[in-house]
Parts: sequence; C-alpha cells; structure tokens
Amino acid sequence: MRICVAGAYGAFGMKHLEALDAIEDVTVTSVMGPTAEKIEALAKDRGIGHWATTLEECIARDDVDAVILATPTQLHAEQAIMTMRAGKPVFIEIPMSDSLEDARRIAEVQKETGLTCMAGQVRRFNPSHQWIKNKIDAGELKIQQMDVQTYFFRRSNMNAKGEPRSWTDHLLWHHACHTVDLFQYQTGEVASEAYGLQGPKHRELGIAMDMSIGMKTESGAICTLSLSFNNDGPLGTFFRYICDNGTYIARYDDLYDGYENQIDLSDVAVSNNGIELIDREFIAAIQEGRKPNGDCHDVLAAMETLDRIERSMS
Repeated sequence: MRICVAGAYGAFGMKHLEALDAIEDVTVTSVMGPTAEKIEALAKDRGIGHWATTLEECIARDDVDAVILATPTQLHAEQAIMTMRAGKPVFIEIPMSDSLEDARRIAEVQKETGLTCMAGQVRRFNPSHQWIKNKIDAGELKIQQMDVQTYFFRRSNMNAKGEPRSWTDHLLWHHACHTVDLFQYQTGEVASEAYGLQGPKHRELGIAMDMSIGMKTESGAICTLSLSFNNDGPLGTFFRYICDNGTYIARYDDLYDGYENQIDLSDVAVSNNGIELIDREFIAAIQEGRKPNGDCHDVLAAMETLDRIERSMS
C-alpha cells in the first residue's frame, strides 16, 4: 500500500507518518504541504520520494494508492471529493467536515464511487475505549453516564505543536465531534435529545472559547461534555464512564477504574497507539474490500447531532 499524507508537517500529519512507520507493507510515497520549504525538508528528512504543495499533483501519481488528509478542516470536503473522483480511497482526519451539508456531499460521492472513505474518529480505536466497547458488546457493562472534559489553553491561533495555524479550530465541529460520535457508538443509539450552550466568542478568532453540551438516548444514557480553550492546566480530553457495573476513566490510550487503578490493555489490540490502529483499519478495509469502522456514512449520525447542537445555540 502506497500512501500520500496531505498536511504532513502539521501536528496530526506527523502522528500519521509515525504510525504508518509501524505498519508492515506500507510506504509513504508522497507528502503534501502548502509551504514548499517545509514539505521539501520533511520529505528529505524522512526519505520520501515525492513532495508537492498541491493535492492535485499528489493524487495524479501512479505510486499513490490512497490518501490521508490531515489538512485544515475547511478543506476536508473538497479534498475528499477530489481524491475519490481521482479514484483514490481517502481517510479524512477529524472532523470529516465542519457542516452537515458538506458531510452529506462526501457521503454521496463515496456512494457514487464505491471507494473507501473513512472519517478519523480515533476514539473508536483507542485501546481504552475499545476495552469499554468489548465489555458493552459482551453484556458486561451498560453506560449510565459519560462525563467528558475537553480542555486546552489556546487564546491565539496556534496548533498542537505551538505553531501558527492558517485556519481556525472549533470546539463544536472538531473537538465535540470526538465525544458525540463516541457516545452514540458506545451506546449504540443516536441521541434523542441534544443541546449546547456557548460562552462569548473570541474577539479576533470569532469562535466560542467555552462550551457545554448535553445528550440523552432513548434508553436513558446521558452524556455531559465540557469544552474550553481557556483552561490553564493539563490539556486533552478525559472520559469518565459511569456504568451499571463500575466506573472507568479513559485518558487517550490508557484506562483506569474509578479509584485510579490502571487497567491492563495489553490484550486489546496489536498496538496501544490509537492513531496506528485507525490507520491499520483504513488500510485493511481497502485491502479486504470492506466497509471500515468509521466509514463516512456511519459518522453521518454524529454530524447530524452536531448540527442539532449548533442550531440549539443559534
């Protein structure tokens, strides 16, 4: 499998490059980034044979079998559609798009082309959340409440590497997307109730810096999600699963019980790296000719719920 990583020198582009290094029979043959000097230096440093500043150049190549988009959110829909129309399977880093309309356009083109189109819902693949999912599927756990905190300290337009962004991040369509999809995935239900509250918008960035989201399923499971770009403390997303048979705290690829005793996840998957696991699923789905976990149609339910939440805050 020969892969192009677009947005390769960004924070998540680098995570995908590192993850792909760990996967057998995979080669990154092309990388794309908007600044020639940066993308050329990255390609040279990693021994990648081709680099470009446009996606069009990359997807026209015969030595590119599939594409991973780690580009700015606002470009995802057009780039995903362009990639599929060029006959290449595509993985779209979260979020698939920043509107329901664009998500539906992506899904329509996937249906038209029949190509693999996967959204980057990495929480489905973190071993911590996989452990919970396995227990739910086995009938050993039922979620009563998910209490989630997504916190950053980001009052200027910087990325996770501390470098200036060319685009603006969003608490709802990017960061809440993780939890909205995960809540519906873990419960096996679409939220029957969903609403949001947002604080004042940043004067320069034009986005809400604080947000609270509530969801409930028909069976009674609830989710409370707090998000902030104003939190001066540890950054990241922390999940508390309050279940009928125990409480569990997930921090990315690690899992603890309600008393902070760490749970052994060594037998959950072939890796403890969620990014590597989601990339493995993308590649395996292409090779096996099957729908991946996180197929763009599956993720539409989360995008529909996000749209409902956005409208509740208007």
